Amino acid sequence: MTKIKVYSNILKANDNIAQRNRKLFKDNKVYTINLMSSPGSGKTSLLEKTIALLKDEVKMAVLVGDLQTTNDAQRIEQYGIPVVQINTDGACHLDANMVESTLPSFNFREIELFIIENIGNLVCPADFDLGEEDRVIMVSVPEGDDKPIKYPVMFYQAKLLLINKIDLLPYTNFDMNRIKKDALKINPRMRILEISCYTGEGIVYWINWLKEQMKNKFTN
Repeated sequence: MTKIKVYSNILKANDNIAQRNRKLFKDNKVYTINLMSSPGSGKTSLLEKTIALLKDEVKMAVLVGDLQTTNDAQRIEQYGIPVVQINTDGACHLDANMVESTLPSFNFREIELFIIENIGNLVCPADFDLGEEDRVIMVSVPEGDDKPIKYPVMFYQAKLLLINKIDLLPYTNFDMNRIKKDALKINPRMRILEISCYTGEGIVYWINWLKEQMKNKFTN
């Protein structure tokens, strides 16, 4: 008789912790985003723009993930909002346990919007639920327009796609129609916004989207 080895879901432990995180956010009415991209797409620049425009009307906090350094957290700290940095020492993603370990550092009774800036990677982070309400993926024009077909899992799970650095479009062969078509083929429910963190173009649409999501969450 052949013995068959059955392996349980290796992500089960992560998912259990993610549910604890999600309950904490829900109990405190905190809208939580997992912001993901490849390195250099502009996540931290987006956060700087977002905080500058929203901090006087929305209580915000940020959790920053990175392989090394505290550079990103230092940039966010200058805006006077709660921020915590996780250094993974080589791990290519955040997991729910890492996030949970930082939560006592935040007073979620005084937070309405919690943004988790994941590590720059379009592969590993897709597999790990952190307890977030929504996933937002960012790509930038210099990276090329083929990211959806190369990394479909990441795009399938995202609620919003931000296409950053559109100010560089005249200097590239980036095909905006192609990336949108490919992304929507993978995930027809996904919203797509074109932005430039450098010039500020389109940022207002991102801010309005955030406000809309928070309103829907807090009133339902």
